[in-house]
Amino acid sequence: MLDYFRSSAIFTLICLILAFLTGYLSTHSVSLAFSGVLTCLILALLEISLSFDNAVVNASVLQKMSALWQKRFLTWGMVIAVFGMRLVFPLLIVAVSAHLGPVETLKLALSQPDRYALILSKAHTGIMGFGGAFLLMVGLGFFFDEEKKTHWLAVIERPLQKLSACKGSETVIVLMVVFVIARFLPEFESFTFLSAAVFGLIAYITVQGLGSFLEDLMQSANKVAKAGLGTFIYLEMMDASFSFDGVIGSFALTNNLIIIALGLGIGAMFVRSLTMMLVKRGTLNSYRYLEHGAFWAILVLGMIMLVSTFQEIPELVTGLAGIGLIVASLMSSVIRNRKVTKGMDGKI
Repeated sequence: MLDYFRSSAIFTLICLILAFLTGYLSTHSVSLAFSGVLTCLILALLEISLSFDNAVVNASVLQKMSALWQKRFLTWGMVIAVFGMRLVFPLLIVAVSAHLGPVETLKLALSQPDRYALILSKAHTGIMGFGGAFLLMVGLGFFFDEEKKTHWLAVIERPLQKLSACKGSETVIVLMVVFVIARFLPEFESFTFLSAAVFGLIAYITVQGLGSFLEDLMQSANKVAKAGLGTFIYLEMMDASFSFDGVIGSFALTNNLIIIALGLGIGAMFVRSLTMMLVKRGTLNSYRYLEHGAFWAILVLGMIMLVSTFQEIPELVTGLAGIGLIVASLMSSVIRNRKVTKGMDGKI
């Protein structure tokens, strides 16, 4: 097991050293520098707790990809995850919101972190609307699969699967949820929320359509790579949605952009390592309901993101909700495996 996390441990050590140097060079205080290291570790734990279910879902998709694209997910995907979503994305939001150029935004983040955090927090409604709608579509897409044969919470999952006969029903459900939540928002925020949620739906449909289109091209060796690209884009979009609440929540701990990027980067790296461990060990095949728990966690996280636009929800609740569902599905899988084993022993 340690082999899977060796690179993450090395990456963590490098990030913690950089966090210490960042704190010391900006404050010239050893104690404050160590405080930055502690904050970095807390952010990493926050990211891991919020994205644990993301690792399981990533594994379910990744195990269908070639070894080449699995490797690219760990290399290119890691660069996009750490520097794209945890560093560039917040800068982009602030740049658009404050009508600033990229250089001015970076200077603002480094020289006026309080103002930078304030501008980013004002974009909370749009970010949560986009990410929440996208994740709801991801979760419902799993349960609305007509070919799905295994059910964990059968009393709920079977009726959902039957609804899949009506094409587009999951989109209708998400739109209904979005419009209901929009009624709880002030008028000036409602339009922003609705627009962002619709773009979240468009993003999901576009990525799914792109994936299906590229899969149809898998008839020659050079076209297999293109199909891998479609799945790769889908995984990165999903990772982006998972990272929204972590990026926003990180400013409750610190306004230091570098510390935030390092801390969330450590968490993202461990999630990648966990994903590959699940794929290489075939864990999802061994624990039948684990994937179901992860997708239920995605639905819960999507709803939490949408509700958080008008009701503050602690990060602890978000993290525990996802982990709780995964642990419950894991325990159900273990119980089921034991029953199957006992049944086989009885036949013998």
